[in-house]
Amino acid sequence: MDRHPVTLLGCDFTSAPSKRKPVTLAVGRSDRGRVLLERIETFETLDAWQARLAESPGGGWVGGFDLPFGLPRELVETLGWPTAWCDCMAHYAALSREQIRDTFAAFCDARPAGGKFAHRATDGPAGSSPSMKWVNPPVAFMLHAGVPRLIAAGASLPGLHEGDPRRVALETYPGLLARSVLGSTSYKSDDRAKQTPERLIARKTLIHALESGDAPLLHGAGLRLKLSHAQRDALADDASGDTLDAVLCLLQAAWALQQHTSGHPCYGLPPFDPLEGWIASA
Repeated sequence: MDRHPVTLLGCDFTSAPSKRKPVTLAVGRSDRGRVLLERIETFETLDAWQARLAESPGGGWVGGFDLPFGLPRELVETLGWPTAWCDCMAHYAALSREQIRDTFAAFCDARPAGGKFAHRATDGPAGSSPSMKWVNPPVAFMLHAGVPRLIAAGASLPGLHEGDPRRVALETYPGLLARSVLGSTSYKSDDRAKQTPERLIARKTLIHALESGDAPLLHGAGLRLKLSHAQRDALADDASGDTLDAVLCLLQAAWALQQHTSGHPCYGLPPFDPLEGWIASA
């Protein structure tokens, strides 16, 4: 038995971090069904974030990252790009954001209204945006900025890429867990004018469900979030939702680690297309 517990990470990602909106990383661990939040770390540059992920604590880490790990197969095949994941990611990383935007816009322009975007198989069950979207949210640029850095940091992406087996990166989506509690009720906004009392109440409702273990994903796994009073207040008071989203990703990583330790060979991920990737717990 390893004396060092596995560190859990949950990452709310942005493709253009700044002092105003950094990459947010929740750090914690799991102890007999309790997921303890130890601290929140922030990174104002992608280089600093990558350097942090290259660190390997005693027991390694399992992290949930809120960014897409792959592109829709339909898109890749239509564009004639490589269909092996590593080759496709290398090709994608070599493009500029302008080239990506122009290429994807031309793809969409050639398709009928109502079916402009290609989707991954995981988008349906997860309720996630297509990974080729370049605005609202610009997840295509998040993939472009994040996945090459996860690879460079030495992480393993189960079912996609073999790196250091003690540093495991999983695609997660905080909206999946949040909606299981709140439905369509919004709990966050970057727009100060939309940071309403109603959204504060929604965040408090969500946090309560995470701490009590009532959220369906947690209830089924016997997991619950453990917070201090100060942590609870800080999560509720962050009207942007960035820290809460990082914690939601942390909990999805905790679920995936539990699946792995229970004998699931791929951290609870179902069989999936090895070009597209899959969102953990979807």
